[in-house]
Amino acid sequence: MLKLLFILMTIFTLAMGRDPYQDLPVVGTETRPISKTTFKLIKKNGHERIVNLKGQNFIVVSVRERGSDGRFYAVDKDGLVWWSGAVTSGAPEFRSPSGIFPIIQKKRYHMSTLYPEDNGVNNMNYMMKFTNSGHALHEGSVDWMSHGCIHIDPKDVPVIYKWSNFKTKVVITRHTYMPFARYDLKKIYGTK
Repeated sequence: MLKLLFILMTIFTLAMGRDPYQDLPVVGTETRPISKTTFKLIKKNGHERIVNLKGQNFIVVSVRERGSDGRFYAVDKDGLVWWSGAVTSGAPEFRSPSGIFPIIQKKRYHMSTLYPEDNGVNNMNYMMKFTNSGHALHEGSVDWMSHGCIHIDPKDVPVIYKWSNFKTKVVITRHTYMPFARYDLKKIYGTK
């Protein structure tokens, strides 16, 4: 019942022609890509820090909000964007946090403890948890917003799950990453 109410609220907000994310405060640390491997972190108190992930494997998630791409980008230690796909993130009332996080738990088959399915079917398969409060990358519909997790399409998530490990960072941003990924993606997927 809660899931149905959640879906109906999101549909209603979008149908009214209103951006459901406008005027919402930043959740977590604002994370701005400034190059393919470098990010500016801006805390709520205005303190800024530059983080360079050069030489590391990481996953950038540009959440599905205004100014973002609604995509994930797998970046290898050589700085190559080698895989990308659609994502959905938290609905306005369950916004996904932004920042740079380590993967702290991986589980191939997993059921959400906060939002379990009534039919008992696992709903967070290929789970890669990145916050202690339960936010994770996992298999899910890229057509419906989440309760705060990042849904990755079922065709993409097994590849990312197998590739990632506990050294892999997850970068969540509300800004576009496409300008830094475009060249690599054209080589992988061709020009369209």
